[in-house]
Amino acid sequence: MAEREQSYKSHRRYFPWHHFVVQPLLFANFIAQTVRLVNDQSKWNVWQVVLAIALVIFSFTSRSMSLRAQDRVIRLEERMRLMQLMPGEQSVIDGLRPGQLIALRFASDAEAPALARRAAAGELQKGEAIKKEIQNWRPDYLRV
Repeated sequence: MAEREQSYKSHRRYFPWHHFVVQPLLFANFIAQTVRLVNDQSKWNVWQVVLAIALVIFSFTSRSMSLRAQDRVIRLEERMRLMQLMPGEQSVIDGLRPGQLIALRFASDAEAPALARRAAAGELQKGEAIKKEIQNWRPDYLRV
């Protein structure tokens, strides 16, 4: 199956089971348990609200942890790629912040060195600024 073309406007990834099934169900459960607690203030219903809150928090933190692990791999990949594309410019690569490296993964090999230099020089401070400057988008279909 061919993936849809990515660009700055379409690169964000939604995981349907997480974003459109699990999250809404957990929020609905929290609301239902809160309504039940308001109508019947028992210790059991207090516990059900606490558990509902914990489940919502857990769903966010589990997604956050997988994204954090993915970002670590992306930073390593981008450092290796930039070392090949920019031999002798280790100080430029070392000057990039994690968010800048993560944004550079979408830049083509032809664009990445110039964008990396601009980012290291302080011209492109945030990852979003780097992404907006990319002309030849390098898609990433394997994101979490």
